[in-house]
Amino acid sequence: MSSSASSAESLQEADSTIISQKADVKNYSMMTPAEKLSLCERRAQSLADSEEVGHIRHKNMHQKHMKYSVSSQQEERMSYLNCFLSMHQTLGSASLLLGNLAEAESSFQKAEIVMGDIVAQEAMGKEDRVGTAYEIFTNLARVYQRQGKPEKALSQCERALELLQEGAQLSRICCVYRNMAAIEQAQGHLDRAIEHLLLAHSIALSQSPGGLEGAQIAHSLALAYSSTSEPHHNIDSAARFFEERISVYRSALGPQDTLTLSAQDDFSHFLLLTGQQERCAEIQRESLAYKKSQFGELSAEVAKALQLIGGVEMTQGQMRHAHRTFKKCLDIVNLLFGPQHKKTKATHRTVDMLSQSPEVSERRKEGCLETRPPFCAVVSASEVASSMSDS
Repeated sequence: MSSSASSAESLQEADSTIISQKADVKNYSMMTPAEKLSLCERRAQSLADSEEVGHIRHKNMHQKHMKYSVSSQQEERMSYLNCFLSMHQTLGSASLLLGNLAEAESSFQKAEIVMGDIVAQEAMGKEDRVGTAYEIFTNLARVYQRQGKPEKALSQCERALELLQEGAQLSRICCVYRNMAAIEQAQGHLDRAIEHLLLAHSIALSQSPGGLEGAQIAHSLALAYSSTSEPHHNIDSAARFFEERISVYRSALGPQDTLTLSAQDDFSHFLLLTGQQERCAEIQRESLAYKKSQFGELSAEVAKALQLIGGVEMTQGQMRHAHRTFKKCLDIVNLLFGPQHKKTKATHRTVDMLSQSPEVSERRKEGCLETRPPFCAVVSASEVASSMSDS
């Protein structure tokens, strides 16, 4: 039963009691002392009951008003806090993009404080809390990294990792490890960078075997292994990760895709550095047709491929092939950059040098002799010309 219904019943009871008491008053003079005392007690109780009902009514109305007022104030406060949180995050992101790192740091720190107030009021669910905190910690890590404060940046990454362990959010954990690897690698700590990348690679493969994210991490691992102070100890590991990336890109994107071709170029440079020239030339010859199709026959990418192939041919003593390849390269760079560009001049010097090699020079002499008309034809032509002039 509601409080309003019970209050109405109490008033009705009080009214009926008073009416009966009025009837008793008429016979009051005829009552005995004991009956008079009983009547007075009933009247006192009736008055008390009526006042209590009025007090209950007032109290209930006051409580409802207070409850509504507090609830309204709480909702309004949470609305303001959420607005401030969004504002600080947006301002921080904009400042970070514009390079105003001090403003970005201040904004993200304020956002963290506001988020703490909202969480303290139990006005934010776990999923929203984790997502918001992850964005703040990650952005602060970016700020500190660009400020040249790697230790602070890594500290924010550690906070993000600890936060993400609650929900086992593997994709975000993978991203944090990649960020940590980039920070460590920028400091020259390649061993630590490799550790983080291996963890990220393992997570990526567990989520999507043969996926593009795993291939991207494999590329980072290949570059890290090939950049260590003792690269010969890591040649096999670097080559394995280069080949993994190329294989995934070929399968997922196709052999003609720009990412696939770029991955092959990176691998080719690695092969040159490790003395595997023939393998480098083989990869470039295979990709040459795709580069012509993707970028055009007269493109910088095609010229670059020809330069790598010609360089390998030259180191292997194939001067005639190298001369032909570099001449094709020269035609392209001369058209793209002009005769005075350093690339054109360097390629021209290479062509001239190759032209002086015995194999090429002899071939050119043979070519000249082959194109020269026969001796009898020369004599006959001269005789004809002489006779024509005489006539």
